[in-house]
Amino acid sequence: GASGGLGEGLGPPVTAPLLQASLPARSFQLDFEEDCFLKDGVPFRYISGSIHYARVPRPAWRDRLLKMYMSGLSAVQVYVPWNYHEPLPGVYDFAGNRDVEAFLDLTAELGLLVILRPGPYICAEWEMGGLPAWLLWKSDIVLRSSDPAYLAAVDSWLHVLLPKIKPRLYQYGGNIISVQVENEYGSYYACDYDYLRHLLASFRALLGSEVLLFTTDEAGAQELRCGTLQGLYATIDFGPGSNVTEAFGAQRHVEPEGPLVNSEYYTGWLDYWGEAHASTSSARVARGLEDMLQLGANVNMQGLSFLGHITSHCFLWPGADFKGQYKPVTTSYDYDAPLSEAGDPTEKLFAIRTVISKFQPLPVGPMPSATTKYAYGWVALQKYASLLDVLDVLCPSGPIHSQFPLTFEAIKQVHGFVVYRTQLPQDVPDPAVLEAPPHTICDRGYVMLQKEYQGTLERDGQTVLRVTGRAGNTLDVLLENMGRISFGANISDFKGLVGNLSLGSSYLSNWLMYPLAIDTAVQQGWPHGALPKSSSRGRVGPAFYTGTFETPGIAWDTFVKFPGWGKGQLWINGFNLGRYWPRRGPQQTLFVPGSVLHVGRPNNITVLELEGAPPTPLLLFLDQPVFNRTLSHSTVATE
Repeated sequence: GASGGLGEGLGPPVTAPLLQASLPARSFQLDFEEDCFLKDGVPFRYISGSIHYARVPRPAWRDRLLKMYMSGLSAVQVYVPWNYHEPLPGVYDFAGNRDVEAFLDLTAELGLLVILRPGPYICAEWEMGGLPAWLLWKSDIVLRSSDPAYLAAVDSWLHVLLPKIKPRLYQYGGNIISVQVENEYGSYYACDYDYLRHLLASFRALLGSEVLLFTTDEAGAQELRCGTLQGLYATIDFGPGSNVTEAFGAQRHVEPEGPLVNSEYYTGWLDYWGEAHASTSSARVARGLEDMLQLGANVNMQGLSFLGHITSHCFLWPGADFKGQYKPVTTSYDYDAPLSEAGDPTEKLFAIRTVISKFQPLPVGPMPSATTKYAYGWVALQKYASLLDVLDVLCPSGPIHSQFPLTFEAIKQVHGFVVYRTQLPQDVPDPAVLEAPPHTICDRGYVMLQKEYQGTLERDGQTVLRVTGRAGNTLDVLLENMGRISFGANISDFKGLVGNLSLGSSYLSNWLMYPLAIDTAVQQGWPHGALPKSSSRGRVGPAFYTGTFETPGIAWDTFVKFPGWGKGQLWINGFNLGRYWPRRGPQQTLFVPGSVLHVGRPNNITVLELEGAPPTPLLLFLDQPVFNRTLSHSTVATE
């Protein structure tokens, strides 16, 4: 058994001795006699839900937290994604939607306790599990291990983050009761105890000896062997399908005494592109929760308030899983959650609230209602330009030249897109095979010859196209990062062309690489106000489309659908609202929070369509989302 560093919880110094007697020291500790937590010396059990401030637009933070409080939760579990706050080495961003201190202050104001998950790895189906992709600029780095290069980056980050956290710890008058170190480390191949020991020492040095530190792992013997460490209290995670007694038995194996804790009780599951929309019945979720609470366990519900990615660069952040093949996660993080992507209470939330009410009193007052949604209707777009015609705007610094293709990491492009350009070395009068060996395309490559779209190459999918052309013809491949793997062993997920393309029997060489800064350009208002390019005929291949619409005097939340579009990206007023891919599904709509819309002036829509727009390019704004429709599951269409 590992104790979470217990002490007497000294609290702030109080000078007057009379005051000292009347104010018990604030403390949050483990009780190994009674197998529970002690809050200020009194037995305490939390019922908590996860919330991602990075996935909720800042204007909606209070609303989401209030709904969680009104559901009867005593705590929220908060993830801090490292890559969201340190976009480049030594460059920190805690402004606006990234103001984690403001978010934590809001939780305290609403009377919620906080269980903090600062990582450095958090999983959370977030790009690379929260680890910054710039770590891969050192191509042989061993992530989540005692590799000195990795530890140096982790330490400099913790020295920035944890001092912001320390004054908010419960012992010092704040509301953070416990802090998780790493996440499900037992599921990672490295099993490096020196790494966990290093983290323990860093957290203790920066947060003090009082704070309760813990780990979370799956309830398997192997996972608990590699993910736990003396000095960190071991907790587990499991979902509604598990045998509760068996799962807690696994925790008892490593922690014979102390509170039972399920740190991630899955209330739903995430969606992958091209698979059925995940759903978990309310009754199952409620039954599992009741079983755990009856055992006196502490529970954090994963996915209680999982919201869509609505910050200005949020499309960048969905991750991917690797389960025999690459499986990118959809933009919407609705997760079949008790609070929907738009923040609306669902039947599942009320079922959970009913269970909670059997164990502790609910706050007095009504649950805040669902936000108003508005169907703004059809909006016509026009083609602005083909992507290849605006490389001067999207890559102002010009291309990088290399004999063979370089990865995104080698040219320090973190997210988005890179154009790889070369010339055909000889005439190809008869269709020759343009081929990408396995694992060369990460993750999708849109192929153009003389600016004519030829088709798409895909990771773990189609890797061959037939082309004809003349010597010197320009071959362009637009590479798309669909999200770095966020869970499991394959976390060093390099992007771009990670190997050579061959044409017929020979490899192509002499490449120009254009790293595109599309998000930056669109955030600055491009291409609105610019005149459409004259060459913008044709509907296939990567191109930008623009349009505008007005709100009727007030800006409500809405959902946008893409009838007849292929695959691409949407921005409104410079806010990146994510990827659409209706042909692959299941997600058919993107959530648009009212907070990004203007009142009294036009809202600028920018679409980057990658494969081909419909003959009449229209978007449809609805007052409800459409999820479960995919090619392979079209029987459950909800049209």
